[in-house]
Amino acid sequence: MPKLSVVIITLDEASSIDGALASVAWADEIVVVDCGSTDDTVALARHHTDRVSHRDWTGYSDQKNHGNRLATHDWVLSLDADERVSPELATEITALLREDPAHRGYRIPRTTHYLGRWIRTTDWYPDRQLRLYDRRVARWSLDRVHESVRVDASVGRLRHELRHHSYRDLSDHLARIDRYTTLVAARLLDEGRHAGPLDLVVHPPAAFLRNYLIRRGCLQGVPGLIVSLMNAYYVFLKHAKLWELRHERRRAPDERG
Repeated sequence: MPKLSVVIITLDEASSIDGALASVAWADEIVVVDCGSTDDTVALARHHTDRVSHRDWTGYSDQKNHGNRLATHDWVLSLDADERVSPELATEITALLREDPAHRGYRIPRTTHYLGRWIRTTDWYPDRQLRLYDRRVARWSLDRVHESVRVDASVGRLRHELRHHSYRDLSDHLARIDRYTTLVAARLLDEGRHAGPLDLVVHPPAAFLRNYLIRRGCLQGVPGLIVSLMNAYYVFLKHAKLWELRHERRRAPDERG
């Protein structure tokens, strides 16, 4: 039976790390890579594992790849501090690893707790995350934002959910939208993408309709409506920032001249 290492990277996660690590107490090993927490993150982590180490921040993907290298076992479950492995998912993973798995990586559906509800509609669900993998054929990509695992083999799907406690409140959600859209716009600019008036006018309403009607956000009351509006705002801000960056790039040579 293959053994399992859980890898978590942290920075000032005292409010959430205890719950994350408790949810994977059944794993064979827990590896925590901290990049300089000033709260009780490290002390709390050491209540669950002696595999806690420090590494200066080098980016999400690089930190996670480093954690993979520290792991003793080849099968890795990558977990964020604001995530929890449900008991049903723990049972599913344990059963999967009792025999040689058919695939070298597995996507896990993830549900987010938001405004008092588990969101199982909109673009947020099922939000399948490739988090269980054989590190011998897997590596985290070096994307600016929303890093992901690349597996050089077949990938399957698990049924049970990863539970995500992502946003403290609406202000936290808005702050993250601002931060993530800045990173996404810079990546799109590097890829040679453009944004114009049609992108600003057409894409955000289309995103709202997709989230609220097609992906059934309307079935989850006010939280579903707010998620749909926030997702549309994300799309608007992403394109607006891309337009701004390209405009600044075109203007720079004229100003130097």
